[in-house]
Amino acid sequence: MATTRATAEEPEQPQEPEQAAEREPAPAPEQPQGRSAVRSLLRLWPYVRPVRARLSVAAFIAIIASCVGLVIPLVLKWMVDGPVADRDPAGVWLGALYLLLLGLAEALLFGLRRWLVARPLAGVEASMRADLYRHLQRLPVSFHDRWASGQLLSRATTDLMLLRMFLAFPLTFLLVNAVTIVVGVIIMLVQDWTLGLVILGPAVPVMVTCVVFEKKYAKVARLAQDQVGDLTTVVEESVLGIRIIKGFGRHRSQARAFRELSRTLRGTELRKARLLSVIWGVIVTLPELAIGAALILGVVQVADGALSAGTLVAFLSIALALRWPVDSIGFLLAMSQEAATATERYFEVMDEQPESHRTEPRSNGGTPIAPAARPAAAEPSDAGGGLRFHDVTFRYPDAAPGTTPTLDHIDLHIRPGESMALVGATGSGKTTLTALVPRLHEVTSGRITLDGHDITEMPRESLRALVAVAFEEPTLFSATVGENVLMGAHPDAGEAELNRALAIAQAEFTHALPQGTATEVGEQGLSLSGGQRQRLALARAVVGRPRFLVLDDPLSALDVHTEAAVEAALRRVLAETTALIVAHRPSTVLLADRVALLSGGRIAAVGTHHELLRTHAEYAHLMSGTEEDER
Repeated sequence: MATTRATAEEPEQPQEPEQAAEREPAPAPEQPQGRSAVRSLLRLWPYVRPVRARLSVAAFIAIIASCVGLVIPLVLKWMVDGPVADRDPAGVWLGALYLLLLGLAEALLFGLRRWLVARPLAGVEASMRADLYRHLQRLPVSFHDRWASGQLLSRATTDLMLLRMFLAFPLTFLLVNAVTIVVGVIIMLVQDWTLGLVILGPAVPVMVTCVVFEKKYAKVARLAQDQVGDLTTVVEESVLGIRIIKGFGRHRSQARAFRELSRTLRGTELRKARLLSVIWGVIVTLPELAIGAALILGVVQVADGALSAGTLVAFLSIALALRWPVDSIGFLLAMSQEAATATERYFEVMDEQPESHRTEPRSNGGTPIAPAARPAAAEPSDAGGGLRFHDVTFRYPDAAPGTTPTLDHIDLHIRPGESMALVGATGSGKTTLTALVPRLHEVTSGRITLDGHDITEMPRESLRALVAVAFEEPTLFSATVGENVLMGAHPDAGEAELNRALAIAQAEFTHALPQGTATEVGEQGLSLSGGQRQRLALARAVVGRPRFLVLDDPLSALDVHTEAAVEAALRRVLAETTALIVAHRPSTVLLADRVALLSGGRIAAVGTHHELLRTHAEYAHLMSGTEEDER
């Protein structure tokens, strides 16, 4: 699932639809040595613990219900050897009443068990899903760069559904069926120990089959669940990229690629079915043969007078009652293995270290060193400082060892209240540099300070309250215009702040929408034009009046007239903040007080726009619009 970064500067670009669909499915991670399904499932205990009492009561009720079912053959024995043999109609009717009452009790107890587990297990699933979502929000950007979104989606949906089903059925009935089998075997041995030993004959081969099945099924189950994640990724990419697919007429190749992935998943599911059919065949056939042998031996004993007819009826009835607990072992084990792999997949994500734990300083080589004791982070002061990069080096975590850093020994100072434009050729590292300020990535070495305070010493919430960001690719959510913009404001912000931000971003078009700023913009904001989305993203960045503003080419999608109006309003905002602006056009560069030229991951020059035009050839080339050769 790791991806190769195409350039040092730009974030990973979406693949062309056909390429995305035709990539190889992500291989299942290697199973750890000594893998234990039980050990994996025990990790669910923190979520199950709050409802353990209700689940325990439900399991106890299920055991009682199963044992009630085993009493029925004993009533049959009494009826055959008593009222039936004595031709006593009243006794037969009484026995029928007993059987009816036992059957009703068994049904009611199983219904009660179902009612007891439904609500708490729905709560367990909801709690796990909420924890996963919350954890995903706290994981660093580098994690999301490596993981396909479909894999994460399948863990939040399919895997959690498997876990709820496991807790509701296999977890309980593995225990219930084991108790039922033990109690039933004891009753049969008490009735006639020779017939009981015949019934117990298949026990050893069945257990050996279960052990072999468990190991093989675990690998195939994991592979299938990973392939579901790959398929989910392709579906998601195809839906989000539907305009590209239709625009280039690639629907047939997309459908063909999807069919290939579906066929691969189908083959894996058939392997699962074959394994399940083998164990089921063994588990069903051997006990049936044992019951047949017990029937023949029992009939002979009844004919010889060594066994009563009622005892044989009771014995065979118990044996038949145990068929379901024995037959169900196969698919209960299968569901347990799927639940174990689902648990492993869930905790693969939950075990990733969140951002809030990644504040340790780093050595020049990028290896974490022991953190020193730090005082509590202080709020930045208003006096002096600004935004400063101190000998910052950055290399992406997935970069090959020994490769040139994306950013190499960056020293840059943006003074308080100053705006600095960051200019450079494509791939020079501009976007990466801006991502370091709000700590979307962690520096490999060096440090960044805001008003003299190291950003790694600040809680991320405080840091991101001070720094607002507008990315070149504007991302909107399936929410109203107002909700999207006010995402960048403090919780108490209202209509006044919203209207001010919309005015600065020249986004008054929102008032003409069907429900004004209460209009839903739809998934990814695709109901709006690119320029409209970019203006809303800019409004979101300025609505909170941030002390530090980082803008990644915020005007690239605007027409000339709108750009001029936005620039005029933006100048007023920049006068009140310290800003770093990635710029590609002279009009955007002129918004800044000074310009920094980034070349090959290093700061090549710093000065005003006119100074760099006169003194630096590379800058003049960039501003003139001519393409430089790739370096």
